[in-house]
Formats: sequence, C-alpha cells, structure tokens
Amino acid sequence: MVKDAKEVVRRFNEEVIAGGDRATFEALMAPGFVNRSAPPGATNGPEGMWNTFDTVLRPALAGLKVVIHDQVAEGDKVTTRKTISGIHVAALLGVEATGKAVNIDVIDIVRVEDGRYVEHWGVNTLSSVLASLRHD
Repeated sequence: MVKDAKEVVRRFNEEVIAGGDRATFEALMAPGFVNRSAPPGATNGPEGMWNTFDTVLRPALAGLKVVIHDQVAEGDKVTTRKTISGIHVAALLGVEATGKAVNIDVIDIVRVEDGRYVEHWGVNTLSSVLASLRHD
C-alpha cells in the first residue's frame, strides 16, 4: 500500500506537473479533493490544483521539470521533497520573463485513498524565488 501511494505521487509529479497530462490528472484526483494549502482567494478543489500548474507554472517556465529528492510514506500519506525547475520565459505571478533558471523547492504531503489524491498540504519557496527575480 505504501509503495502504491508513493507511485501515485510520483506519477502526479512526472505526468501532471511536468508533463501537463490532463487525463492522468483526472485519473489521480478524487472528486472531493481538497488542497489545504491553496492561496487565499484561490479555489481549493481539483481545478485550483490544475490551474496552479497549467495556467501559472507551465506557461512561465520553459522545460519545466520535477526532481523528487525524497519520499516518505506512512499510512495513507506521502511526504515528498522535490524541486520544480525551468527557465523563466513568460510572466510568473506578475513578474515579467527574465530568462533565468528558476528552482522552486517544495515539501508536500498528499493523502492518497484508492489510488487518488484526497488532500494536499505543502510549503514551497515560490515567494522567495519571485522576490529574487524582481530584484535581479
């Protein structure tokens, strides 16, 4: 069970975040999914999660990739330490393209039930990355 949950999270990172595969996203998201770390004012359901990658990160970061450094699973939760990276080629949350390499460090916890994402909690360095891009 633990290995299966880790595989679900690995697939999500590789196929959905990096690959933009909507069919895999639909297959891996429970209809009642809740993103407990959604930004204020953003929807915390599946579409909010999709939009984070499809309309915010992927258009702004060419060659977007995800490197998973560590995964730890216990019960129905998987904790992942990863880096999302790419080249800043379009506006990213109000910061115009700089052409610079961007590395966003992330630690997230996903609760997996029946092979699907049910809940997500996470912290990341996006705000410090944006501040750095604004001041370079």
